[in-house]
Amino acid sequence: MSLTASAASAALTLLADGPDDGSKRPWRPNDPVKEQRDLYTQFVISSALGLSAFLAFCILRPKWTELYAARRRQRNAASRLPELPDTLFGWIPVLHRITEEEVLQSAGLDAYVFLSFFKFAIRFLLAVFIFAVAIILPMHYKYTGQYGVPGWDNRPGNKTMSPIDGSEKEKPITDPAYLWIYVLFAYVFSGLAIYMLLDETKVIIRTRQTYLGNQTSTTDRTIRLSGIPHDLGTEDKIKEFVEGLRVGKVESITVCRKWGELDELIDERMKVIRELERAWTKHIGYKRPKSDGNALPLTEQQPRDSDDERSGLLSGQDNEHVSGYSNERPKVRVWYGPFRLRFRMIDAIDYYEEKLRKIDEYIQNAREKEYCTTEIAFVTMESIAASQMLVQAILDPHPMQMFARLAPAPADVIWKNTYLSRTRRMLQSWSITFVIGFLTVFWSVLLVPIASLLELKTLETIVPRLAEFLQEHPIIKSLVQTGLPTLAFSLLTVAVPYMYEWLSNNQGMVSRGDVELSVISKNFFFSFFNLFLLFTVFGTASGFYGFWESLRDAFKDSTTIALALANSLEGLAPFYINLLILQGLGLFPFRLLEFGSVALYPFQFLSARTPREYAELSTPPKFSYGFSIPQTILILVICVVYSVFPSSWLICLFGLIYFTVGKFIYKYQLLYAMDHQQHSTGRAWPMICNRVFVGLLVHQLAMIGVLALRRAITRSLLLVPLLGFTVWFSYWFGRTYEPLMKFIALKSINRDQPGGGDISPSPSSTLSPPSGLDRDSLPIRIGGQDLELRLKKYVNPSLIVPLHAAWLPGRNPARGNGNGASAFEVHQTQNV
Repeated sequence: MSLTASAASAALTLLADGPDDGSKRPWRPNDPVKEQRDLYTQFVISSALGLSAFLAFCILRPKWTELYAARRRQRNAASRLPELPDTLFGWIPVLHRITEEEVLQSAGLDAYVFLSFFKFAIRFLLAVFIFAVAIILPMHYKYTGQYGVPGWDNRPGNKTMSPIDGSEKEKPITDPAYLWIYVLFAYVFSGLAIYMLLDETKVIIRTRQTYLGNQTSTTDRTIRLSGIPHDLGTEDKIKEFVEGLRVGKVESITVCRKWGELDELIDERMKVIRELERAWTKHIGYKRPKSDGNALPLTEQQPRDSDDERSGLLSGQDNEHVSGYSNERPKVRVWYGPFRLRFRMIDAIDYYEEKLRKIDEYIQNAREKEYCTTEIAFVTMESIAASQMLVQAILDPHPMQMFARLAPAPADVIWKNTYLSRTRRMLQSWSITFVIGFLTVFWSVLLVPIASLLELKTLETIVPRLAEFLQEHPIIKSLVQTGLPTLAFSLLTVAVPYMYEWLSNNQGMVSRGDVELSVISKNFFFSFFNLFLLFTVFGTASGFYGFWESLRDAFKDSTTIALALANSLEGLAPFYINLLILQGLGLFPFRLLEFGSVALYPFQFLSARTPREYAELSTPPKFSYGFSIPQTILILVICVVYSVFPSSWLICLFGLIYFTVGKFIYKYQLLYAMDHQQHSTGRAWPMICNRVFVGLLVHQLAMIGVLALRRAITRSLLLVPLLGFTVWFSYWFGRTYEPLMKFIALKSINRDQPGGGDISPSPSSTLSPPSGLDRDSLPIRIGGQDLELRLKKYVNPSLIVPLHAAWLPGRNPARGNGNGASAFEVHQTQNV
């Protein structure tokens, strides 16, 4: 289960487990026995789940290498990684000893940046934990008697306020010495976070500049030119314009054209060829032998030579086939006549072969057509220095014309979006952004009715026997009210990130890397708003109208946010502690098992019929940064916000466990198990930093609210400069450091190698960067399917992809006609 699903379910449990006396006051956690029981129950269950999942992975890993070592087996970039021993725990120290340089060489900048964020979080939370145990916890205990452990602080006799329940809370502590810890440590932790973030940013920038500056790939020498006016819409005129700027020589230019018709034909051909392969396989027969336990070898019955035929199917004459195979030739139903109300059963192999032949003719004709140009072109320069000077400069004095941007890798381009006009792309982008914002803010409308169904009073009305049973068994009641929200709500919350990914793919972005970054932004916004702000700032709303009024009041007066944060955070500490325990100890180890891939494999295996479909079973699972990064940022934000509260030591402890376990698990997945093809060259790091700054701002607002509630107005005002400084620093950080995370500094370019300075490598060069991870040669996708071909030039794959024949048992799948093979190379796999 994702963090979104588990957090939302836990939040629903908070809402559902309300007062059973029928009062309408908002519920707040003030039952110490229940809080202790829930904490122990969560810890024991999460530990048992996590340990069982980890042991299961250790046992299955050497047996299911096709799944758990898929990336190392099939990606050349991962072949240089050390071989993990097949012992139960011997692989752990080997994985731990893999250095950051090896991560960079085998997995690329995106994986390096992602794991660097975990390293930063571990360093920061370790420092906060030391401060919390050594200073903050003793101070809270001295003045309030609070340990910060749910169930210990609200016992009778403890001189502490019940921080949320307005009808029963005691007078808050207003001792000056006690209140100074909120001011002091707000400055200390904010400064510590900024210092460590800058330190990590400098390391990443230095690594990124060295890594990219030593490359000679076509991608790093290419710019994406947009806003091209009609009078400059040819290759010769664009070359004349660019070389007229006197920054370097142009090697090649690809002007994007409206190839939509050709793309549709290629997609249709992919569908037809799969149907043909299924028909042939059904006729010939195809048996998959018993596996050795860690691979998916394919053997098949050899076809007879007499089966390679084509016939004039559409002439209306049926052909008689003589075959030595025991299976009959399959039939297909073809509809015809007025309104297609009549049909006839004809030979499926003949039908699809004839259809494939005609589509190939259409494709050949379509490739020879002239298409209208668009306002986008890919310009490859002879040197990296020239391309970097172009993307960092203003090229044309006319507004909205001749924008130079960094080009994605050739296989990363979404060609169908290059056909859209700028107006169409902007309209799609803003429309979908508005839709996502609306859905995110009003997602809570779904929470209230679901939560109300889980209240004990509602159950007494609907299912009275169940309510009585739960009343008599408090432990079962706790488990049911924790599990039912998960079952009821997890499907909704798991679906939201996928829905946001689908919406992001329809925003008109030109590269898949940009789509990945967009998914990161959208999913974090959803998680942060619904799983943090909703249950803190707007947590007192008892219904939709109450939520709307709280939201309206927050927009009218910004102090409402600070006061609501202060008034809710301490009471919601058990919720976030349980969330961290569940994620760090319980659910994170299940990521190693890749439970989704394991659960879907039997269905995919049973539905596979052809050699192509069996080969696709061994494709490595896809790793999505857009799903993983937002969750980890939200966990860090929660730890930052709670860093000065009485429960800070406990939340930071489990946060530290979360990031330590997470770094280890993600390191294994990124290096050995899962594939990640969208390469944004580490551009997710500025997004991570900006969201950490948001967490610092929320933390500072909470501290201001805490002091304001205790009537320490002067001390709360002392934090206002810190708030202003953080806002200014985030702006300064964006202006100063973000360009270095986007561009390559001219000084960092290695001019002693071909393509670095003024010397151009050969156009047919297949040089790879030192990492062995060639961004010029990523597998391409056509019709939503990965092809085992790697594009080396900026050209629409539909123009040059070889028109291979069907992949039949015993035949070479690469046999067929077509041209353009020089722009491709076969995607070689390891150990195959």
